[in-house]
Amino acid sequence: MKFRLEKDTLGKVNVPVDVYYGAQTARAIENFPVSGIKPEPIFIKATAMVKSAAALANMDCGAIDEKTGNAVVAAAGEVMEGAFDEQFVVDVYQAGAGTSHNMNANEVIANRAIEILGGKKGDYKIVHPNDHVNMSQSTNDSFPTSMRLAALMKGDDLIKAVSLLHRSLKNKSLEFDNIIKSGRTHLQDAVPVRLGQEFGGYAGAVEKGCNGISNALNAIKVLGIGATAAGTGLNTPARYRKSIVNHLAAFSGYQVEESENLFESTQSMADFANLSSALKNLSLELTRIANDLRLMSSGPTTGLAEINLPPVQPGSSIMPGKVNPVMAESLNMVAFQVMGYDHTVSMACQAGQLELNVMMPVINYNILQSMEILKNGITLFANRCVDGIKADKERCREYSEKTVGLATVLNLHIGYSQAAEISKEAARRERSVREIVVERGIMNEKNVDKVFNIKNLT
Repeated sequence: MKFRLEKDTLGKVNVPVDVYYGAQTARAIENFPVSGIKPEPIFIKATAMVKSAAALANMDCGAIDEKTGNAVVAAAGEVMEGAFDEQFVVDVYQAGAGTSHNMNANEVIANRAIEILGGKKGDYKIVHPNDHVNMSQSTNDSFPTSMRLAALMKGDDLIKAVSLLHRSLKNKSLEFDNIIKSGRTHLQDAVPVRLGQEFGGYAGAVEKGCNGISNALNAIKVLGIGATAAGTGLNTPARYRKSIVNHLAAFSGYQVEESENLFESTQSMADFANLSSALKNLSLELTRIANDLRLMSSGPTTGLAEINLPPVQPGSSIMPGKVNPVMAESLNMVAFQVMGYDHTVSMACQAGQLELNVMMPVINYNILQSMEILKNGITLFANRCVDGIKADKERCREYSEKTVGLATVLNLHIGYSQAAEISKEAARRERSVREIVVERGIMNEKNVDKVFNIKNLT
């Protein structure tokens, strides 16, 4: 391998001659061979947006000459398009605050800008990673701004996925609206419900979760860019903040806005804790719903078997013909992982000290991963499970007529105590509550039909 010799503040570094990153990235590769996980393309894109917007803002303020600034904008634009994703090589578990990632971006963009201006990689007299690409910035404000933009972009796709699941559940609630079944509380017989009502409840829970994520993403639109190292805005031109936020709004398409308190924006990761919590809260509901579907489809001969989930693959390597609720099980695993990611984010968010939280890289990684696996898991669950659910109408009707919870209807007619006796007798004799009421002469057939009209009861 051929190398070019570069220097940073610690001394000389050999850098592979063909790469676009430089000395500080090369050091980070040696320092952090932790997981082998590199930054997501969407985060690279967000970082390039910040670098391009910064160059434009610096030109607006007269802080950088147009020749250099335009070269930086052009190079950052190519990075935004994904042309240099393979040059972003720093492990996600890296230097605190994301300095290694920031310098990786500064070096790649600088070296590409140098080429655009006719120079050779490593000739930082033409375009310098710190002096030009990082002008008016610190890792401490550029990295969290990139985090916010990446979360917003990821959020769009996640919201679409959650909305898809909401529609699937809502459609099933309408399809199953006339199917009567036994409700269950404490996993014991309860009053009758309609299967459509159950699915309507699931749809409502998913909709609430979606709203929670949307609200959390709105707070992410407030940017602390321009705070530089500690919140004072040191080394930024007077009009820089307003200009860069306007350019970021144009690049991203989001109504981002300036933070009113740059110190709070630099110190606190609360907005990300809130977003992570919203992702976790949705995951709690998803795993509950997935568990319910697994329970209702249990059997087919020794379980509840009220619904049938679409068979998507054989379920056993030893039991022929067995089919398992694999899409629901997969969603469970996704939800559990998101809950774990949220715990990591919570620990990292409280770990900030004084003017900065240096745990931003791990916060960023966990949130983006949560959003990615939720988007994929939810989409698959909607398309390959919920949309294909069939109901066993007769099985549901049979349960609704046999449930001892029907005795609740008698409270207004014969009182709680006597209704409880009938309920216990029905369970003991494996008869329906309705049959016991008629047998005891408590009601005649006409009144029983009126009182035990199960459709009306739901």
